[in-house]
Amino acid sequence: MNVTTAASGPTDRRAATLVMACLGVFVAYLPVTTVAASLPAIQAALGASTAQLSWVSDAFVLPMAALILTAGVFGDVHGRKKVFQAGLAFCAIGAGVALCAQSVQVLWAGQAVAGLGAAALLPTTLALISHAVPDHRERGRFIGLWATSLLMSLAVGPLIAGVLLDHFAWRWIYLLPVPVSLVAMVFAARLLTDSRAAHGRRLDWPGQITAALAITAVVYGVIEGGAGSFTDTKVLVALVTAAVSAVAFVLAERRSESPMLDLALFRSPAFTATTLVAMISFLGLIGFFFVLSLYFGMVQQLDTLQAGWRLLMVTLTAIVVGQPVGRLMHRVSARVLITGGLIVVSGSLFSLIPLDADTSFGSVAWRLALLGLGMGTVIVPMTATAVASVPYQLAGMAAAGNNAFRQVGGALGPAVLGALLTTRAVDTLPGHLADAGLTGGTQQTIVSAADAGGLGAVAQLNLGADTGRVLAAVGDSFLDGLRLCLIVAAALTLLAAVVSAVLLRRPREAPDRPIAGSSLRQDSRRTAGDLVR
Repeated sequence: MNVTTAASGPTDRRAATLVMACLGVFVAYLPVTTVAASLPAIQAALGASTAQLSWVSDAFVLPMAALILTAGVFGDVHGRKKVFQAGLAFCAIGAGVALCAQSVQVLWAGQAVAGLGAAALLPTTLALISHAVPDHRERGRFIGLWATSLLMSLAVGPLIAGVLLDHFAWRWIYLLPVPVSLVAMVFAARLLTDSRAAHGRRLDWPGQITAALAITAVVYGVIEGGAGSFTDTKVLVALVTAAVSAVAFVLAERRSESPMLDLALFRSPAFTATTLVAMISFLGLIGFFFVLSLYFGMVQQLDTLQAGWRLLMVTLTAIVVGQPVGRLMHRVSARVLITGGLIVVSGSLFSLIPLDADTSFGSVAWRLALLGLGMGTVIVPMTATAVASVPYQLAGMAAAGNNAFRQVGGALGPAVLGALLTTRAVDTLPGHLADAGLTGGTQQTIVSAADAGGLGAVAQLNLGADTGRVLAAVGDSFLDGLRLCLIVAAALTLLAAVVSAVLLRRPREAPDRPIAGSSLRQDSRRTAGDLVR
């Protein structure tokens, strides 16, 4: 179909935009679960500690969270098609670097470049859809398909990783994004129609610098604090830097004539609610998937493909639920769907607390399917409500803002829950070793290794005849940490449900006409204020 000429019909243009947007978000999110499912293999091959494994995940999520707002502005100013293609290029380059990595540090670099590409893809895909489909009711159906593609990438990631790791080294999980990104770039050049914001937006460098510094500093502080101590000088400096940078970001955005994230958007209760829900729930859920993948590998001794089939229960259920939920949005309020879905997610997390080393697949499967049911009920209305709560001319900024806060939560999730897991497991390890009859110098050697390099470091020790008892004690310690993480993740999800129930309201229909006025700040203040019912 030729959508680059005036002769092309609106239906063809929208179909091409939808296909490319779905492919873009698929490429953006594919590394999330392929890497998560491969963490035990990466840890074994590179000798990484738990903190270093956290950075493998966060090296991808951190630039995505820090730069997603800037990518949205770049798309508004220079054209969303160009930013979309640049995002695909960065995803291919990052995957290529990770594919050749011989150390965990090089792997971090590849993940960071791929995260930059994902930061460019996420806001531009939603903005392209919003531009092609200005009617917010019809747009909800398109966003539902976009969300399905996101979930599909999360679903197939563990299976791809499992098949590859059964036959090849862990690095080959990065092969697929390279050709997919390059092919998508070729098709995007012909099929996509470019679009820009109509209000003369400019790049907001003070806002970008302070936002990136705040996000980077807080994630670094949490990871290093969990790996060592929150009283370390470098951790305290990082956390103070994060707080100061956050205040500076707010001041910069209030004064800017062309803000990266206009704070007036938060006058819309629907935008505020969905943004907070996205950040809080993803903090718990992404952190949960991080520790769950370690549970399958370290405690149940499953290979990556077996773990992938279990994780598929979550995403496959969410995909099946997502489409009917998208149709229900016209009859059931987003408040009911999001709050109800979060309560289901929280209940499923609480139900996983009794997990142990011998828990069967059937016992885990229904709990993970319940988790997917809740996620599928939340993701589509959460994304659609955030975009529909503002005029479509501001959809790019709203999509970028919602995604940015979501990714901040996703970046903090492995850091927070990884720190809790390590701290709790190391604290309880001496007791489990004593119960196994291991005391004295042997116990001290094992505890010191775990304290320095995480539980995975214990497997590298030469323990002779004690190996079986030691690994059983380590598994019991891990389960103590896992249960604490499940309680925290479930509590965070309940908090998100409370936020949704209290703040979320059905927004008034946002005006689709161009917003009059001399500045974006004045326009968005007027329109966002009009959304409050």
